[in-house]
Amino acid sequence: MTTPPIESKDRIYRSPAGIVGGVLLLAIIGWLGVDALVSGHDRTPWLALAGLILAVPLVVAFTIRPAVYANADRLRIRNPFRVVVLPWGEIATLRSGYSNEAVTKAGAKFQLWAVPVSLRARKKAARREARAASEAAGAQRGGGRSGGLGLGGGLGGFGGGMGAGGTRGGIAPGGSTRAESDQIMSDLRELLEAGEQAESAQGEVTVRWAYEVIAPAVAGAVLLAILLATG
Repeated sequence: MTTPPIESKDRIYRSPAGIVGGVLLLAIIGWLGVDALVSGHDRTPWLALAGLILAVPLVVAFTIRPAVYANADRLRIRNPFRVVVLPWGEIATLRSGYSNEAVTKAGAKFQLWAVPVSLRARKKAARREARAASEAAGAQRGGGRSGGLGLGGGLGGFGGGMGAGGTRGGIAPGGSTRAESDQIMSDLRELLEAGEQAESAQGEVTVRWAYEVIAPAVAGAVLLAILLATG
């Protein structure tokens, strides 16, 4: 009797800023839309209804919906209008530039909406890394000069304030100074390298359109167009 393989648990990556922004936008749209539905006159409630049917799915699609799920066998990308399942064996590379993308061996490219690139975060991370390197070099030079004075041992705890486990500038030794999106892509590349040859990580790339988002948005757009055309 063979034991069925145990499916590994998904790692889930989402954009907290996108979710917060989406919730705020939905609150504003809901407030304005409901107010127009209740207090509007003539065609205003119908226009408000059509606008809500159109806007709410789009806001959810571009802010709250995007997510990336990764386990030992595959990468699943939930983008605004599509869900893409990529076995690791079908992925050629995970590329980072102005956006983060998964590139298949067939040449197809799929953007990771849930892991947006922040150039500002990259610049901040580069400054942190440069500052950490400068401080480490300064600590080494200072340690060499003070070694003959016995500051570490002769003054008890005075020289131990920056011991092996100490930190400066808010950066722990060995801690990552990379931008969060770059660190996520590094984690995904490790999963790719570990799983691309596994038998369970082979298969076909599947793409499913998110009709649960597309259908109401199209219905809202059609209703709004009809109301505007007949007005």
